[in-house]
Amino acid sequence: MTTLIRNIGEIFGILPPGVLKKEGAQMNEVQSLRNAFLIVRDGLIAGFGEEGKELPEDFLSEEEQCHDGEGASPVTTVDAKGGYVLPAFCDSHTHIVYAGCRDGEFRDKIDGLSYEEIAARGGGILNSADLLHETSEDELYRQSAERAEEVMRMGTGSLEIKSGYGLTTEDELKMLRVIRRLRENFPMEIRSTFLGAHAVGRAYAGRQSEYVDLVCREMLPRVAEEGLADFVDVFCDRGFFTPEETARILETAAGYGLTPKIHANELAPSGGVQVGAAHGALSVDHLEQTTDSEIRCLAEHRHTMPTMLPGASFFSNLPFGNAKGFIRAGLGLALASDFNPGSSPSGDMRFVMALGCIRMRLTPEEAFNACTINGAYAMGTSGVTGSVTVGKRADLIITRPLPSFTFIPYCHHTPFISRIMIRGRLTEM
Repeated sequence: MTTLIRNIGEIFGILPPGVLKKEGAQMNEVQSLRNAFLIVRDGLIAGFGEEGKELPEDFLSEEEQCHDGEGASPVTTVDAKGGYVLPAFCDSHTHIVYAGCRDGEFRDKIDGLSYEEIAARGGGILNSADLLHETSEDELYRQSAERAEEVMRMGTGSLEIKSGYGLTTEDELKMLRVIRRLRENFPMEIRSTFLGAHAVGRAYAGRQSEYVDLVCREMLPRVAEEGLADFVDVFCDRGFFTPEETARILETAAGYGLTPKIHANELAPSGGVQVGAAHGALSVDHLEQTTDSEIRCLAEHRHTMPTMLPGASFFSNLPFGNAKGFIRAGLGLALASDFNPGSSPSGDMRFVMALGCIRMRLTPEEAFNACTINGAYAMGTSGVTGSVTVGKRADLIITRPLPSFTFIPYCHHTPFISRIMIRGRLTEM
């Protein structure tokens, strides 16, 4: 199937093949092309050019060009009506597989209780684990599929999803099987992360080392046996798992071929960045609380992508990460939604981009790169998505006519999407 998108006001996010991430000053660069067309063939970007200077026909096969007017045309033409074309957002950190909601804790937050205080009272992650335990796999899939559809319609084309609300072997497996079903049934590029070490299950209260044993000796072998995860994650932070416990889990997971991703420094400098980077983590996420030590560490481990979650800072009244400090040090940066029921109940990546600009003082270009190519890198998909590149998946946003690129984060809740294309399939908005 071939689609020709014409009358594009401007294409943003163009990258040559082989560029997998942006770092330092490159974060402030977004290559674009005005008055453009773009061709999609079999779900991939086949070519693009400037209207008037290049002909779409030059990118089409003889069969696609030869149409006698009878029968269905081999090429579907889409009029962008002067709107922009952008790569779809790449959300590298979500928890969208959960049951019910935690709106009662919203009142606790309004009353001034902190994340740690809610957790200490038996709420937070443990509340989600209780709800998930009582929910069937089919019902959990139904609820999670609604959220997946929601974020896709808001422009997300790639999605990482974590377990971590099971906290027993069977419930963690239930979550990961739901993620596998989402992967099978949605066109988005979906990656799965095992986060059994999100908190200590209620049955192991006061016996944290025994729970770590359970993760290493029982959960990880079962996850690997069923091939349910791409990554392993640990919540290495104050009041949760220590760097030593984290290292043990990561070393065990490495034996099953699972690449690390780490929750770190949300509540305090925890050593999580250092232990994650030392074990080859693809990303270290949260980073609301960081020092120069974390920046120096990541400068020595350039494979690891710093990933910040401004939606969690916004909703949970946490500090916003030192995004500019990382970029000034020559590092890359990804932004993700952290969509979850307790600390960031939204998967709107456009709002994440806006928070990057408004609260982290990123330029629109820096925030855009953090939400696209670097987000793709942080979930291991930047070779296939995250930019407008010939040969990559056609995961694209077609916008309404807009006054400028800056308008996207500036008027962050004014509707801006005309159509979504995921893997070459168009969705009307």
